[in-house]
Amino acid sequence: MEDVIVRLKKVAGQVEALARMIEAGEGCEKVIVQFQAAKAALERTYSLVLDRSLKECMNHNDSKNVEQILKLISKQ
Repeated sequence: MEDVIVRLKKVAGQVEALARMIEAGEGCEKVIVQFQAAKAALERTYSLVLDRSLKECMNHNDSKNVEQILKLISKQ
């Protein structure tokens, strides 16, 4: 899970940079591009965690946790 932590720290850095850009009055195009980059990075990290979680539950025949994960996903 170390790679997930690294990814999340990068996303946090992108969000902090985004806040600085907005505070500095950067142009909307640059802000939108930064938003898209942060969102994409977070979505990739989420997909990675979700994939690993489901595989782990399935490897342990843990259908209860698989059902809980699927319920969480469907709430989006």
